[in-house]
Formats: sequence, structure tokens, C-alpha cells
Amino acid sequence: MKKSSAAIKKRDKEALIFRAALRMIKEKGFHKARMSDIAREAGISYGLVYHYFNNKEDLFDAILNRWWDGLFRLLADVSEGDYDVHQKLSHIIDYFLDTYQSEPEMVNIFITEISRSTTNLTSYRLDYFKKFMALTEAVIAEGQKRNLLRTDIKARYLTYMFLGAVETFLSTMVLVDQKIKGGTQKERIAKSILEVFLNGAKKQKTN
Repeated sequence: MKKSSAAIKKRDKEALIFRAALRMIKEKGFHKARMSDIAREAGISYGLVYHYFNNKEDLFDAILNRWWDGLFRLLADVSEGDYDVHQKLSHIIDYFLDTYQSEPEMVNIFITEISRSTTNLTSYRLDYFKKFMALTEAVIAEGQKRNLLRTDIKARYLTYMFLGAVETFLSTMVLVDQKIKGGTQKERIAKSILEVFLNGAKKQKTN
């Protein structure tokens, strides 16, 4: 069914505001970025922003929901697909790096305003983190069950180590504003993170 012109207009306006919010929150931070700043950046009237988003919190959650929705879709795909544990972990790393490559402002906001800021991490937003941690832990536990990852360390702790490596690497790139220069560099980074983690987490040989 074809979308009506009104629906298309609404989608386009929301996307315009969304992109402007990404830029303003990245530049000023969530608490200092005002809705008037976002409206000015989007080139629309101040009041029109409130026609599409109830307030700044609503707009901020729309940004975070886009991040989480994409990540949860990926995890659903890899859990249903014919992937081994190494490939599943690789896909998780790729999601973070691919998003940083295509939408660096979104990753910047996730790192600076959520991952490393308890001020904005409400109980509602924390639930998304817990769900993501649980889904990743299931992948790690699968690796242990298949005798691919060491079992002398709890799956939960290996999950912390894995996600910590990904988040810390990206955080450093965000803080120094270092971009990913093409697919080759992205693949090299992804392989390095996975290799360093697996070399410490893989099942140890016994004599």
C-alpha cells in the first residue's frame, strides 16, 4: 500500500529533526542542547518541532530507540541464522563499527550521553542495556557449551570483557574524533578486537 503524502511529509520532517538533534546533542551535549537549537539547525520553526516530538526527552529516546532497535534486529538475525559463535560475536562488533562509520553522531551520543553518563541512564533506558547484555551473554554461554570458550570464567564476566573491549575501543575513537577510513580499516579493527578477546577467552588446552 502506498504511503499518503501526509505520511511521507511526516516521515521526512521527523528525519530532518532527528538529524539536527544528532548534530546539536553531539555538539552541545543533551542537557545544553535546546529544542530551539535543534529547530534552527533543522531550518524549521520552534513550534513545529513540538508537533512531531513532545519534548527533548522524547526526541532523545527516539535517537536511542533507533540504536537499540537496530542492535536487537541484528541479534535476532544472528540467533536465528546459521552462524557459529565467532561469527555471532563478529556481527556484534560490526554493528558498532558500521554505525560509527555511517552515523558517527549517533555512536558519539550513545557513548557520551548513555554508556558513560549515569545522569541520563534512567531505569527505562537501563532495561535496554540489560536486555542487550542478556542476549550477548547467551552467545557467550553457547560458546562455552560448545567447548569453544573457557568455562572457568563465568559467562557473565566474559560478556563484560567482550563488550568492554568493544565499548572502550569506540569510546577512544569518539573522544579523539577519529573516523574509520573505509572498509579495510573497519575489518582490521573488528578482527583485532575479536582476536584479542578470543585469545584470552578461548578454551585452554590441557596436557
